[in-house]
Amino acid sequence: MSRINKNVVLALLTLTSSAFLLFQLYYYKHYLSTKNGAGLSKSKGSRIGFDSTQWRAVKKFIMLTSNQNVPVFLIDPLVLELINKNFEQVKNTSQGSISQCTFFCVPRDFTAFALQYHLWKNEEGWFRIAENMGFQCLKIESKDPRLDGIDSLSGTEIPLHYICKLATHAIHLVVFHERSGNYLWHGHLRLKEHIDRKFVPFRKLQFGRYPGAFDRPELQQVTLDGLEVLIPKDPMHFVEEVPHSRFIECRYKEARAFFQQYLDDNTVEAMAFRKSAKELLQLAAKTLNKLGVPFWLSSGTCLGWYRQCNIIPYSKDVDLGIFIRDYKSDIILAFQDAGLPLKHKFGKVEDSLELSFQGKDDVKLDIFFFYEETDHVWNGGTQAKTGKKFKYLFPKFTLCWTEFVDMKVRVPCETLEYIEANYGTQT
Repeated sequence: MSRINKNVVLALLTLTSSAFLLFQLYYYKHYLSTKNGAGLSKSKGSRIGFDSTQWRAVKKFIMLTSNQNVPVFLIDPLVLELINKNFEQVKNTSQGSISQCTFFCVPRDFTAFALQYHLWKNEEGWFRIAENMGFQCLKIESKDPRLDGIDSLSGTEIPLHYICKLATHAIHLVVFHERSGNYLWHGHLRLKEHIDRKFVPFRKLQFGRYPGAFDRPELQQVTLDGLEVLIPKDPMHFVEEVPHSRFIECRYKEARAFFQQYLDDNTVEAMAFRKSAKELLQLAAKTLNKLGVPFWLSSGTCLGWYRQCNIIPYSKDVDLGIFIRDYKSDIILAFQDAGLPLKHKFGKVEDSLELSFQGKDDVKLDIFFFYEETDHVWNGGTQAKTGKKFKYLFPKFTLCWTEFVDMKVRVPCETLEYIEANYGTQT
């Protein structure tokens, strides 16, 4: 009897242990794994649940900005790319209709938002409330570059970036400022000596390594992971702008020094030419932008921007550069339709192409096409009277945005090397 009782007890213990183990497995699978973000979604790849650090930080940030009427919009390239891939699904999603965290739950250090500063009404109050909600916030300020052309002594500082950290995730709020060319600009995130470099992994930030310029985006509201968010209406256009957004300022200080040595020409003729040249540049930019052809300031127009932040009045033309890879066969017709008849065409598409168009008031538009080689870039030139050909070599260069005569235009980032290749070192 004793032996039978022992076997029964052993069997009951085994059965109880098995049941308890099964309960633990069920509890972990259906509760703890979801709570701790350790579950796997049924879709391709791993997803963290709605209780992830990233999602909670974004949710709290959106609550904060919504309650304080801070008009932020999403500019995070990774999230915008995910939105673009699932755009129809995003447009048809309403708040509370989703069961899986897709956009804000991927493990990462930052999520990037932007703010148009002129729409912000209560900066200091927002900053204080953010800290009361548990965020640790860092504010990056710097001198307003828009005042450099007006007053060299101005020390007015403007906010450029906010980094707000909640637990292990940070929100990077990029502050966009309006510029006179009807575009948005953000500044360089330059860390000052007193700032803790270990506050967040700054090197992983996707905005702020250098100043940037962007087209003003049209916005729309969508629901992402149960959160109402403003995003650019064309997400991929914004994403494609990011790697080409680098901006460099005109050198106002050097321009003032130049005019102290050489008086500026403010005669009626000079002012009239600058006005006509500006109108011609605006028309050329509109025509090329409509064609989708990127261009930059070249030759004398580039020199005027670099040396005196203005059009050189005695240059008598507007000079632009275009890579031959961006040439389009209907470019001549497009300029003629814009009221700029072709004056000269030198060379061929495969060799030394140069186009010249006649603007009003006898101001000419010259377009030089550049050809890329392994270690240099070149453009050809042809003497109008003799037909003699020239080849001008340039070191390889990249393109940056700048502001010139109230326009957002490109110039070679390596401007001095470009100008010296064109004119020599005595410029």
